[in-house]
Amino acid sequence: MLTRTERLERLPFTSKHRRLLGTSGVGWALDAMDVGLISFVIAALGQQWALDDTTKSWIISMGFVGMAVGATLGGLLADRIGRRSVFALTLLVYGLATGATALVTSVGALLVLRFLVGLGLGAELPVASTLVSEFAPKNIRGRVVVLLEAFWALGWIAAAVIGYFVVAGSEDGWRWALALGAVPALWSLIIRWKTPESIRFLEAKGRHDQAETIVREFENAAQASGAQPDSDDVDQHTRSGGSATTTIRDTDQTIFSPGLRRRTIALWVVWFCINLSYYGAFTWIPSLLTAQGFTLVRSFEFTLIMTLAQLPGYAVAAWLIEVIGRRMTLALFLAGSAGAAIAFGLAGSPGTIIAAGCALSFFNLGAWGALYAIGPELYPTSVRGTGTGSAAGVGRIASIIAPLLVPFLVSSGGLTLTFGVFSAAFAVAALAAFLLPEKRGQAID
Repeated sequence: MLTRTERLERLPFTSKHRRLLGTSGVGWALDAMDVGLISFVIAALGQQWALDDTTKSWIISMGFVGMAVGATLGGLLADRIGRRSVFALTLLVYGLATGATALVTSVGALLVLRFLVGLGLGAELPVASTLVSEFAPKNIRGRVVVLLEAFWALGWIAAAVIGYFVVAGSEDGWRWALALGAVPALWSLIIRWKTPESIRFLEAKGRHDQAETIVREFENAAQASGAQPDSDDVDQHTRSGGSATTTIRDTDQTIFSPGLRRRTIALWVVWFCINLSYYGAFTWIPSLLTAQGFTLVRSFEFTLIMTLAQLPGYAVAAWLIEVIGRRMTLALFLAGSAGAAIAFGLAGSPGTIIAAGCALSFFNLGAWGALYAIGPELYPTSVRGTGTGSAAGVGRIASIIAPLLVPFLVSSGGLTLTFGVFSAAFAVAALAAFLLPEKRGQAID
């Protein structure tokens, strides 16, 4: 007899899955919009408030301090009070804090509110990917999570559009842009109302009737669509003790137990390196371009064009992840990111800057999609939120360091040294990816 989780694993992709992906994806896009907006806001404030690079670095990094704390706490809370509740709460926190940021008149107030924004953002991202991965059909789970991550590109594009038309449009444009960031506070109500709680979480807490109701809703949606589930012998190897998957069911496990230790360390290395390079580059690109002599509007225009390349990056990663596997897709896109970072550091003309920036966006965001697909598959239900949240927390340490590191690197060796360091970090992450187990086509505990 199939368990509830196995019944979910064998279902086709239904309208219920689409609704969950869409609802979670909009929240994800709103996160990206907030993270992206700060790079445009800082570029404008740097001119209006005459901020030096160190002050700008701290404003950016303070948000990531909050994200580091939020990612760790969010994962722990998700394993205790539920994925859906944490998802909605974090959207509310960072939405209200972002809206309040539009009213600041001092750097001190801006720093405090950026910490609160980061607290909500950091907790939301790993929780959302965990929730979606626990509902996605086994045979396309990686692709579904990459599609969730693709909403990040939509949010970042929205931030670039707001930066170009709103931030650069008037002296108070940055305030209006941040006011738009309050939208997640409203969306959190929809999340709490429309999103189902994780079946695995409900069963772990003994709430079996609620779990059964949700599973039947998904099964009814599949039946209404006329699609047929996979055969009942799904995961026979797992149920019979075979070697098809390395499922770990001991609820006393921690993320450093013998069966999980190596994957935890490797995942932390990947998260640290990709955060260092991504946030070091993309939060500073508008300011770096203005420092090279481009106008604020022109630098925002370049950034908008580069951002558009994120979408095809996600699309290719979503296809490859179910064809060549999670690990190889992640390593491939990280290696591409390393090459693109070198090219950006050497670029000198508008054409080469845009081309290298587009390549960096394409490969880097494809790597992010694969990374978010891998994380939740590595851990059993009892520590899945903790595992993904702790990895994100370690990554946020790098995102705190990166904005502070950029001015030093630029003054020491220009863009060539700066993006050379980012390239090296991408290369280390690509090597660490090969230490992660491959989970394509396997059920998650």
